[in-house]
Amino acid sequence: MTPSTGILLGSGFYDFANVGYQKTEFFISGVSHSYSPTAAVPSDGKLAVAPDPDISAGYFKTRLVVHRPIDPSKFNGTVIVEWLNVTAGADSPPDWIMAHNELIRSGYAWVGVSAQAVGVNVLKSNDSARYGSLVHPGDSYSYNMFSQAGTRVRDNAPTVLGGLTPQRVLASGESQSASRLVTYIDAVQPIDQVYGGFLVHSRGASGSPLSQAPLPAVSFPAPAPIRDDLGVPVMDVQAEGDVIGSNLAVRQPDTSMFREWELAGTSHADAYTLQGLNDNGDGNGAVQMFEYLRNPSNPFGCDSPINAGPHHWILQAAFHGLDTWVRTNVPPPAGPLLDVISSSPVVLARDAYGNALGGVRSPHVDAPVATLNSVNSGIFFCGLFGSTTPFTPAQLVALYPTHNDFVTKWLGAIYTGVAGGFLLPADAGELFAAANGSQIPN
Repeated sequence: MTPSTGILLGSGFYDFANVGYQKTEFFISGVSHSYSPTAAVPSDGKLAVAPDPDISAGYFKTRLVVHRPIDPSKFNGTVIVEWLNVTAGADSPPDWIMAHNELIRSGYAWVGVSAQAVGVNVLKSNDSARYGSLVHPGDSYSYNMFSQAGTRVRDNAPTVLGGLTPQRVLASGESQSASRLVTYIDAVQPIDQVYGGFLVHSRGASGSPLSQAPLPAVSFPAPAPIRDDLGVPVMDVQAEGDVIGSNLAVRQPDTSMFREWELAGTSHADAYTLQGLNDNGDGNGAVQMFEYLRNPSNPFGCDSPINAGPHHWILQAAFHGLDTWVRTNVPPPAGPLLDVISSSPVVLARDAYGNALGGVRSPHVDAPVATLNSVNSGIFFCGLFGSTTPFTPAQLVALYPTHNDFVTKWLGAIYTGVAGGFLLPADAGELFAAANGSQIPN
């Protein structure tokens, strides 16, 4: 274990001890292997693979970042192992950032895995004293490294989890990491069988390559469905922007082991992706997010202010739903799909104010004060962050003649979301308080 100070991972600017958690880091090493297909790559996601026999290049040393309750009695028995995202050129934990309030208050342990070469190499470059001994053999080996990380969490829990005893070890990944999870699920999980469930968050139409240069390239077909014979639950959470971007190609029907939620009014990333690093769960984060609906932020200089929608609140319900599913064999509710009026290109049906129809709903689209779109443009990652267009005073007065009219409709939408299983009761209070404390329709 390395000291808790100096860990290079932006997972929260609040004091972990003040929310009853601690942050530690561990180095793990071993010999990983790549995988090769033993039959032609199919279109149904059911890959047949075998470990490659030559493991001479597969030595690795990487790191795990662990967030866990300080008080062992607060641990709920579930560990979320997140494949850290490297889209921005270094490790980031988007699922922890977006869902940490639920993970903390419900007592999960969380482990972030530096599974890809980009993340490991940047760590070495940025802090050679701490991370200089890390070794990554290449992303063809990342899948087995992720398996070994989950195995270490389960089998070396006295060390990695500080004495906590895990009962469930689940995997998650967002965006690029979600695409790698799709490959992992379809090819590796059936033979390694490390994880008891998966949350695939904001995936693209394809999986990631099973192997890549300098090894022989084995690419995934597009679309790449998640196999329907996995035997453990899979939650597939898609923002509105993901559905548009994937051209509907990866929609697949719910089964006894698969659920797909499409979230109206959400974008691939949003204001909470940035603001969540400051949210300590005291309710002020919800107030700030509501303020963004009225006065949205534009930190990157995009063509429009970025999306301030309900993505993270629904994602928290998805994590809760997956955990309950694994615990009880009772699946989360089936999520309605977004209404589509054209499939090529994808055009969503929208109400008179421009908010998407259908999908998993929230007060943000059923008692709206702004148009929440998944589309934006400009520099940096603007296209991923969507947009927010506040309603005019005239629009607000027409919708809500009085503040009580607004609060009543917003509260009704909260009740509907909680009753449907798409919002958590623990989040209802802060959602209500933020709206009730506003001056809508003024």
